[in-house]
Amino acid sequence: MIRAAQLVRRFLTLLAALFLGWLALVALLMALYTIVPPVSTLMLGRWAMFQDVERRFIPLASMSPQLPRAIVMSEDARFCRHGGVDWDALGQVLTASDEDGPSRGASTLTMQLVKNLFLWPGRSYIRKALEIPLAIVLDLVWSKKRIMEAYLNVAEWGDGVFGAEAAARRAFGKGAAALNAREAALLATALPNPHLRQAARPGRHHSSLAGIVARRAASGVAWTDCLR
Repeated sequence: MIRAAQLVRRFLTLLAALFLGWLALVALLMALYTIVPPVSTLMLGRWAMFQDVERRFIPLASMSPQLPRAIVMSEDARFCRHGGVDWDALGQVLTASDEDGPSRGASTLTMQLVKNLFLWPGRSYIRKALEIPLAIVLDLVWSKKRIMEAYLNVAEWGDGVFGAEAAARRAFGKGAAALNAREAALLATALPNPHLRQAARPGRHHSSLAGIVARRAASGVAWTDCLR
């Protein structure tokens, strides 16, 4: 019994050390990614498997303003108003979640960025429990512009296609700076299912959804005032 108790204590000590080490790494990356282009865990995984990654980092100022507007209206309308977590929306989604955990609809852009940079894909309460405090911290230490810039440069828009610049060139043969309102909305509404929805060849539902988002973005400029 004593030997078993010692093994349990050693295991818990190791687990705590690994967790503290991971937190230290996250803190280091948060600081580092304020001055160097961030990379997502999916990008790192592809590089580790010797798979292609198509991404060219560009600053937010070099993107069409139509794109962040469309992203906000499609993904997180309260982006400029909340502190990293939209508690009202999260509570509603958690109430309706199943045994696999909350759906993607519970995530703000900040939470999605935290997942992309520091965590793993998939649905689970464990990941969500880590997402929430990290999103709050990230919102405190990064500006809204930096959060949007990083998100738009690491979001996956297809197999091996990461970031708005690569996505715009793949879909429309032009850079992110030249996107019009319709094209920006098509890219924004492709994000929930980037392997199924293609901005270059939208289906009827995708096209209709993009039209709704484009109209909301045009009439909801005040909701993106933190990005100006």
